[in-house]
Amino acid sequence: MRAVDWVVLIATLLLIVAYGVWKGRRQPHLEAYLLADRKMRWPTIALSIMATQASAITFLSTPGQAYVDGMRFVQFYLGLPVAMVILSITAVPIFHRLKVFTAYEYLETRFGVGTRTLTAVLFLIQRGLSNGITIYAPAVIVSVILGWNIHATNVIIGALVIIYTTSGGTKAVSWTHVHQLLIALGGMAVALIIAVRSLPVGFADAVRVAGRMGRLNAIDFSFDLTTPYNFWSGMFGGLLVALSYFGTDQSQVQRYLTGASVAESRLGLLFNGMIKVPMQFFILFVGAMVFVFYQFVAPPLFFNSVERARVAGSSEYARLEEAHRSNFLARRTAVLQMIHDPSATRRVRELQREEDATRRAARDLIQRRNPGADVSDANYVFLTFVIQFLPAGVVGLILAAIFCAAMSSTAAGLNSLASTSCVDVLRRLVWRDRSDHDYVRASKWLTVFWGVFSIAFAEFASRLGSLIEAVNKLGSLFYGTILAIFLLAFYTKEISGTAASIGAIIGEAAVLWCAAFTNLAWLWWNVIGCVVGVGAAVMIHVASQARVRMAPYNPADLP
Repeated sequence: MRAVDWVVLIATLLLIVAYGVWKGRRQPHLEAYLLADRKMRWPTIALSIMATQASAITFLSTPGQAYVDGMRFVQFYLGLPVAMVILSITAVPIFHRLKVFTAYEYLETRFGVGTRTLTAVLFLIQRGLSNGITIYAPAVIVSVILGWNIHATNVIIGALVIIYTTSGGTKAVSWTHVHQLLIALGGMAVALIIAVRSLPVGFADAVRVAGRMGRLNAIDFSFDLTTPYNFWSGMFGGLLVALSYFGTDQSQVQRYLTGASVAESRLGLLFNGMIKVPMQFFILFVGAMVFVFYQFVAPPLFFNSVERARVAGSSEYARLEEAHRSNFLARRTAVLQMIHDPSATRRVRELQREEDATRRAARDLIQRRNPGADVSDANYVFLTFVIQFLPAGVVGLILAAIFCAAMSSTAAGLNSLASTSCVDVLRRLVWRDRSDHDYVRASKWLTVFWGVFSIAFAEFASRLGSLIEAVNKLGSLFYGTILAIFLLAFYTKEISGTAASIGAIIGEAAVLWCAAFTNLAWLWWNVIGCVVGVGAAVMIHVASQARVRMAPYNPADLP
C-alpha cells in the first residue's frame, strides 16, 4: 500500500469512531442507551438495518462467490421482501405496543420466563459466534493479501468497534451505520467502474461475455434439496431466514425498536425489502465483472498467496501453472471471438472447464501438502484485484469500505448482545430492582465482554470455506428453531411455554442431525427447524390435552 492509501484508510476509520463517540454522547438512561430514546426516523432505521446485515463478508466474499459460481447466490434473498411485509404487519406493532427492549422480552408475556431465557440464550450463542466471524473475515483476507499480522488486525477491528459502541450505545451504532454503508457501497461502485473501464471491450460486450460464460445465472428454477441456491430454496428457506433474522434476531430487531412510531419502523423495514435484493445483485455483478476482467488479464492459478507460496517450488505445481497459462492464452482468444460469434461459446466453455479442473488440482495439491490449508479461493479474489489493479487512493478507499462494513455489523452485534444479556438475563434473573444508571453501566461492561469474546473467537476461527456461506450456515443452525417459538407466540393462543420450549429443543436437534448426517442444503435447515419445532410443540400440546381429558374421575376434584 502507498502512503495515500494509508492516509485514506486511517482517516476514515478514526473519523467514524470519533463521530460515533460524539453522536452517542450523554446516554444516561437505559432506554436512551439501548434504544436511542425511540426517536429514530425511517431513513436512519433502513440504512442501519442494511448495514447490520451487510458485513465485510458481504463486500469481500460475495464478489468472489460470483467469480467462481456466478450470481446464483442472489436467490438467497428472494424471500426477503415478502418477510419484510409480514413483519411490518405482525411483529412491528406488537413490539411497539408492548414497548419491549428486546424481542425475547415479548416471549415472557406469552410463554413465561423459561421460554424467554431459552430463546435469549440461543441468540447469545449464535450471535456471539457470528460476531467473531465478522471480525475474522476481513482480518484473515487482509492479512493474506497485504501481509498484515492477523492477530493484530483482529484486535484493531474489535477495539475500534468496542470504543464507540460502549461509549455511545445504540444511537452511536445507528448513526455510524449510515456513513459506513454509504462508504462501503461507494467503494464497490468505484471498483466496478474501474474494472469495466480497464477492459479491452465495451460494457455491453463484457455483460455478454459474463452471460455466455455462466456468470449471470441469477435464477435457477430447478428443484433440488441438495443445492443451496435455487428459486425454491430462496423463496422458502430464504423467507424463513429473513423472518427469523429480521423478526427475532435482536441485532436487527433493536434497529427498528428505535423507531419513533410504528410507521417509521415499518418504512425502515419495507425500504430494506425494496433495496436489499438489488444491492446484493449489484455486489455480485461486481464479482461477475471482475471475472470478465480476468478473461483478458491473467489471474493467478490460486488467489491465496500464502498457501500458493507453500507449493510454488514443486514440479507438480509448476506443471499446473504451465497448463493454466496455456489455457488463459487460448481462452482469451476464444472469448474475443465469442463476442462477435456466438458459436465460439462452446469452445470457451470447454476451456473454462479445463481451467476449473486445473484449479481443483491446485487446491488438491495445496491440501495434500497442508491438510489445514484454507482452499476456499473465493474469499481472496476481490481484494487481489483491488490491490493489484486499482490506483493509489482507491485502494485505501476500498479497504476503508471493507473495515467500515466489518465495524458496522460487529457494532450492531455487540449492541444487541449487551442488550439481551442485560435485559433478558441480568435484569430479569440476577440483578433486579437496580437503578437505570446501574443497568447502563452494566450494559457498557457487557459490550466490552462480548467484544473481547468476539475477538477471542476470531483468533480461533479458520477453515470456514466461503465466508459468506459460513456466516449464513451458522445462523441457519438456529434461525428456524427461534422462528418456531415466535410463530407459536404470534399465531397460537393455547400452546404453553413448556410445549414451545420442548418443541424448540426437538427442532434444534433435528437441524443439528441434518447438518451432521445429511447433504441437505443449508438453506433448508431453517425450514426443518421451524416445521419440526412448531409440529413438535403442537403434538405435545395435543397429547397433554388428551391426557387431561382421559384423566380418571376423582370426586375430590369437585367443588
